[in-house]
Amino acid sequence: MPINVLMPALSPTMEKGTLAKWLKKEGDAIKSGDVLAEIETDKATMEVEAIDEGILAKILVAEGTADVPVNDLIAIIATDGEDPASVQASGGGGAAEAPKAESAKTDAAANATPGGGTMAYARVNEAPDGAQPRDAKPEGGNTGGQTGGNTGGATSETGRVIASPLARRIAKQEGVDLGAVTGSGPRGRVIERDVRAALAAGIGKPAEPAPKAVDTPKAAAPAPAKAAAPVGLTVDQVRGFYPKGTFEEVPLDGMRKTIAKRLTEAMQVAPHFYLTVDCELDALMALREHLNSSAGKTKDGKPLFKLSVNDFVIKAMGLALMRVPAANAVWAEDRILRFDNAEVGVAVAIDGGLFTPVIRRADQKTLSTISNEMKDFAARARAKKLKPEEYQGGVTSVSNLGMFGIKHFTAVINPPQSSILAVGAGEKRIVVRDGAPAVAQVMTATLSCDHRVLDGALGAELISAFKALIENPMGMLV
Repeated sequence: MPINVLMPALSPTMEKGTLAKWLKKEGDAIKSGDVLAEIETDKATMEVEAIDEGILAKILVAEGTADVPVNDLIAIIATDGEDPASVQASGGGGAAEAPKAESAKTDAAANATPGGGTMAYARVNEAPDGAQPRDAKPEGGNTGGQTGGNTGGATSETGRVIASPLARRIAKQEGVDLGAVTGSGPRGRVIERDVRAALAAGIGKPAEPAPKAVDTPKAAAPAPAKAAAPVGLTVDQVRGFYPKGTFEEVPLDGMRKTIAKRLTEAMQVAPHFYLTVDCELDALMALREHLNSSAGKTKDGKPLFKLSVNDFVIKAMGLALMRVPAANAVWAEDRILRFDNAEVGVAVAIDGGLFTPVIRRADQKTLSTISNEMKDFAARARAKKLKPEEYQGGVTSVSNLGMFGIKHFTAVINPPQSSILAVGAGEKRIVVRDGAPAVAQVMTATLSCDHRVLDGALGAELISAFKALIENPMGMLV
């Protein structure tokens, strides 16, 4: 009987994997212990070994294929005496069927249980202890058929509907009866898409109670509405906390509504973590004074530029992104977008909100160019005359509250950006130099990172590169 090769579960939580590389090709002889393929999970790449001998007859999932569900059929091995050119998946599936076809999925799942054929894989190099296929057969010999007249998902011997943890959670949240849902997963297992399809079709939802007759002595209570997700206090609830006449109601404009919506979503969706460093500014302040004093003059006698500390911060952030290219990226749901140049947004406070115009190619522009661009952006932002393309996009942003005397704060990432730098005021502090106390101008900066894009070490590299540039500002001139 041919051997079905299934996508293995490399961890208890794995649902899909990427077939990174085949190490054998069709027609190759397979021995027990041979490494057949490399499978990528979200954490690692692992080698999968064969435990049976035969000929690799058919490869059904090509190298580089992503999101292959656990227990999907990926290849077929012909055993001794079988013709590799004519073998079919054991259990009756067609040999040429792709693993994503429903029949192939059913056949593959059937072979994950005793009595349904032989599974090729049981040994995964460096797999976590106890890792088993998520759809491993429950005890009791049930092969996934319907029991007890159930027309929905497959049930175990105890009558429990076989469903994925995610499907169960969604069903519980939405009040869906899993027993009424038809499963499309291996062995009839109910999975997420089945629950969502049932929701859309109104299947498995409890029927609304029929209203009682008009002459019923006691009026029927209305059916309880489905509880909505927490959205905070209502307007009337908030008003109720304060005496009338003690406040003025200010309607929200479009900008404030957008800020509230986007930053609330950012805190709910983007997993923030924060990294803080203290940067000594003495060298930067001296260089700034020298550059400003040597600036050329316009015809009316005004300096061609006047650099601020924030201009150095923007330039340093742009160069830091280029020194740590893996951090010069944003999250795009099913992938990460990595950029060739640094685009740094700068928060500009205006009446009733803020704009974040973006300095494009901040790594390549001179400090004077950045300074003049920011002055233009700030003026037009306060007049609300910025174009959308001037404040959309960007990889990171700078929010500087130093001019208000703020020493330290954390900022909320502005999606789709993956980080934001919160800059505090420069102030005289006692530091230790060569084992002795000394006075230095010090600025605290805190980087908020989106953990989906930047891990702790990567974020630390980025803010360390920024600190090095701020403390050695001559590096920004070359």
